[in-house]
Amino acid sequence: MTDDVAVLGAGMHPWGKWGRNFVEYGVAAARVALADAGLEWRDIGSIVGADTVRGGYPGYVAGATFAKALGWQGARVASVYAACASGAQAVNTARAQILSGLADVVLVVGADAAPKGFFRPAGGDRPDDPDWLRFRVLGATNPTYFGLYARRRMAVHGDTPEDFAQVKVKNSTLGALNPNARYRKTVTADEVAASAVVADPLRLLDICATSDGGAALVLSGMDFARRHGVADPVRIRAVSTVTPRYPNTVLDLPDIATDSAAAVQPAAETFRESIARAAYEEAGVGPEDLSCAEVYDLSTALELQWYEDLGLCGEGEAAKLLREGTTALGGRIPVNASGGLASFGEAVPAQAIAQVCELTWQLRGAAGDRQVAGAQVGIAANQGLFGHGSAVVAVR
Repeated sequence: MTDDVAVLGAGMHPWGKWGRNFVEYGVAAARVALADAGLEWRDIGSIVGADTVRGGYPGYVAGATFAKALGWQGARVASVYAACASGAQAVNTARAQILSGLADVVLVVGADAAPKGFFRPAGGDRPDDPDWLRFRVLGATNPTYFGLYARRRMAVHGDTPEDFAQVKVKNSTLGALNPNARYRKTVTADEVAASAVVADPLRLLDICATSDGGAALVLSGMDFARRHGVADPVRIRAVSTVTPRYPNTVLDLPDIATDSAAAVQPAAETFRESIARAAYEEAGVGPEDLSCAEVYDLSTALELQWYEDLGLCGEGEAAKLLREGTTALGGRIPVNASGGLASFGEAVPAQAIAQVCELTWQLRGAAGDRQVAGAQVGIAANQGLFGHGSAVVAVR
């Protein structure tokens, strides 16, 4: 078990389609987080940026881009790219700097100005890039993958489109309570069923949008927090960034084939299950200790899969957990009390940071009408392309 890292500040720029540069969103979120921490930008010893790769050249040096926008002051800088896991990797980089003594207090920032429609690879021929290959060889867009995964759950576990719709109903109810969410309107199951089919069996309201937005955290060592007058901060106790194990027998983006299991026995757990297990082991907690969870609901069906991957229930029991209200606000383990991607949409490098912001507010008891009663332990989980695991455990 590692030493804890304190979360002194959390801030976000509301999600939406604002039509401005991603740097503006990140700077706005950073200033909110700094104010929340009671610190000035000049107090920050290091800044870690989660990269925005579609924003042109500045996106590839996001840490320095944000530092310049905030005003050069000599801080250390790092930039991280891990697709949807970029934010968690940025948090992990900041934590490593703090625990190694390289910096007392670190600002973590991620922001995006996403294109309309689904994400697609940049132009040019890259036959060694699995993401490029799955688009150009198979035409397998993200919604195609989401639909295939939903079909797998229907075939293997008996989930139904009505179960998927109820995930959207739950998350829209919670997103309506979140001032940072893009979509703040409750949705009914009938409205989900009436929306256009995108990738059978998933409809438009089963799949998250692409959005603009930003999120930031101010992290420090525990000694710095105490000197700063914060005796009992929310603490990050674990960050899991594991990779898959061979043979990987469940399809995952952007891979378009599974590893052969003809001669090698498959691992006892899937990739996403291993992400959660590593986080639990490092934090010294288990799923039974969780108060709340934030998961990457790229589609409604994928949220159900995370219930099982996090160990909230047994294999094939996710829909039952949902139907019983266990993952709703007031249930035993609320999932996506923020409203999730269903209410926010994807702002890729910001999203894992935003998940930790939500855990911070929940563990502080500062989440307002969406507050999870008595929250003490939370987990944030997502998965980035190319085998990037991502899970963060926060405690109070």
